[in-house]
Amino acid sequence: MSAWRMPSETAPQDRVWMAFPTGGYTLGETAAEAHAARSVWAAVANAVVEFEPVTMLVAPADVQTAAAYLHPDIEVFPAALNDAWMRDIGPTFVLDDDGGRLGAVDWVFNGWGGQDWAAWDKDALVASAVAARSGASHLVSPLVNEGGGIHVDGEGTVLVTETVQLDPGRNPGLSKADVEAELGRTLGVSHVVWLPRGLTRDSERFGTRGHVDIVAAIPSPGTVLVHSQQNPAHPDFEVCRDIISHLATSRDAAGREWNIIEVPAPETLTDEEGFVDYSYINHLVVNGGVIACTFGDPMDEKALRILGDAYPGRRVVGIDARELFARGGGIHCITQQQPSVPQNLPE
Repeated sequence: MSAWRMPSETAPQDRVWMAFPTGGYTLGETAAEAHAARSVWAAVANAVVEFEPVTMLVAPADVQTAAAYLHPDIEVFPAALNDAWMRDIGPTFVLDDDGGRLGAVDWVFNGWGGQDWAAWDKDALVASAVAARSGASHLVSPLVNEGGGIHVDGEGTVLVTETVQLDPGRNPGLSKADVEAELGRTLGVSHVVWLPRGLTRDSERFGTRGHVDIVAAIPSPGTVLVHSQQNPAHPDFEVCRDIISHLATSRDAAGREWNIIEVPAPETLTDEEGFVDYSYINHLVVNGGVIACTFGDPMDEKALRILGDAYPGRRVVGIDARELFARGGGIHCITQQQPSVPQNLPE
């Protein structure tokens, strides 16, 4: 077992890290698109800072622009950026079981498997910069991976998808055993649950090839929230049935059968690009709260209630995430939590 472990996302946190949109497809080609991108990233940051500190990485040329969007309590950290998906370009924070030290796992980032539309020369350096800024021990991993491709329960279990960690564009030649060994070394996990794939839109050209954080999340040990597309007209109807069936035959690290809670997909099926991958699973847990995606959809209210029940004692805040999903992700994708080390736990 590793000396390092990744705590559950429900564990106490010191802060949330984000990155401000600076260019490319995320920012868009027009002033209106840029405003929409900056507004939704800021809406998430401004909601999080009501619960805990936020540090926003901002390209030096954008510092003044960002100030017009961000709550004044948000710390701005000038840094070179290609994009703004902090869950993937930033480090995965872990704790040292022995000394209560903070660690930051620096995965290899190669633009979600070397996508021809992605640039990552600057983003590949973000994790080390964040590790230094946070004071965490810098833990370098040879695994090509992203934070959106893993989800842990803090008790030895990690959820992944075969289409991400075994992607030939990420880790050619690696076996499941190779990946499991590295996840054990870096995250302290002892049991890997391999889901077959992610959602349809996320598997297309501008997706991640199947991140787990849009499909499943563990709100408490033994319980898993799962995206459930309930309309047979959507290709994710069959995808979700397959994922739910797979989870039903798997166990967690403690040997428990999962208490599976299906979270219905929004009723909206398409946008101008095709079938959507709108998902309430892609939420962020913070101290005392949950920052959740909404879509101006009839299913929003029901989904927020399910999340509220799954995270008792936390206030659920919904943010319209359609502009985020139009760019390829959700609230969980643009944030990265930094857990509190034991000696810094709030009383």
